[in-house]
Parts: sequence; structure tokens; C-alpha cells
Amino acid sequence: MTANWTLRIAGTAGVALAVALAVAGCATPSSAPTTGSASASASGTPSSSPRPTGTATATATPIEGQCETSNLTGTIGKGGGGAAGSVEVTLVLTNNGSAKCSLQGWPGVSFVGDGNGTQLGKPADFDRSTPHPTVVLQPGGTAQAPLRITQALNYPEADCGPKPADGFRVYPPGSTESLFVKDSDFTACTSDSIGLLQVGALVGS
Repeated sequence: MTANWTLRIAGTAGVALAVALAVAGCATPSSAPTTGSASASASGTPSSSPRPTGTATATATPIEGQCETSNLTGTIGKGGGGAAGSVEVTLVLTNNGSAKCSLQGWPGVSFVGDGNGTQLGKPADFDRSTPHPTVVLQPGGTAQAPLRITQALNYPEADCGPKPADGFRVYPPGSTESLFVKDSDFTACTSDSIGLLQVGALVGS
């Protein structure tokens, strides 16, 4: 009888061990999604990082049918006057391509000089109060933006570091390529702490 009792206990222990192993086996897969979820969160971190900003990406995302910078030329036209100590001119971009294209938003603008395209001073601030529709340019068509230029002589020479400008570097909205607009009528400040330029959004002309 003692032998039978011993076998019965052993059999019970074996069943308990088998149940424990089965439970452990079922628990293992349930931990996998937790690990995968953590990996997905880690891999998502770079996409949440802020995108680089600057005058080259004045309006964020390029639009469908956007004008290629190589097909655009720029000129400076007459503007609407200006406040005391400043003048307002018009930045005009012309489509020289053979097909229509579109522009939307604010162009990046800065003074350049030294005869080699060196940027002079701070890039233009954007006048966000201006309308910014999508402008469709037919071949030969134009878009224009108001450009306000504060006179460098408004500031002490030691603070401004005035220098004659050769013209402007212009980034069309959404483009990382720039074009040069020649105009030697203005004096720039070489200090990055003084902003002389303010540009509005492009509109049809």
C-alpha cells in the first residue's frame, strides 16, 4: 500500500509539473507584442524630430506642378512706397519655361555682395498677414511679392556694418535652389542681428 501511495503522489506531481510547463509555454508568446511595441516606438522617434527650417524652405512642402528654379528669372520693380526710413519694392518672378507651373507662399530673400554671392546680414522676415494663394504662371507669366527694405543708415554704423549689395538671393517657395536678382541700388547691413528685409507672399500679376 505504501508503494501505491508513493506512485500516486509521483503521478500527481508529474501532472502539476506538466500543467506548469504548459502555462509557461502559453505565456511566452504574449510577451512578444510588448517587445515589438517598444521597438515600433523607438523606430518612430526620428520621424517626430523637427524638420530643418530656413529661407530655403519658405513655405514648407512643394506643391504639384511647382515651377523649377532653373525656369525662373527675377527682377525688382516699383513698389507701393514704404514707411519712414524704408522703401517698398516688388520682387517679380517670371516663368521662362515652355509649360505652365505654380508657386505658392513666401520666397526666401537675402542681400548678397562681395561680387561672389556672399550673404550680407539677416534674411528677410515673412509678412504672414499677406494673402498666399497658389499662383499659376503660364509661359512668360509672372508672380510678384512686396519687398520692404529698411535703410541701413537708420542704424549706427558700428552696429550695422553697412556694405553695398550686389542684389538679392531668392529661393522660390518650397525650393532648395536659389536664383540671383541683380540690383545694386541698396546698402545692406552685414550684422546678423539687424533685419532690413520683409517679404510678403507671391500673388498673380
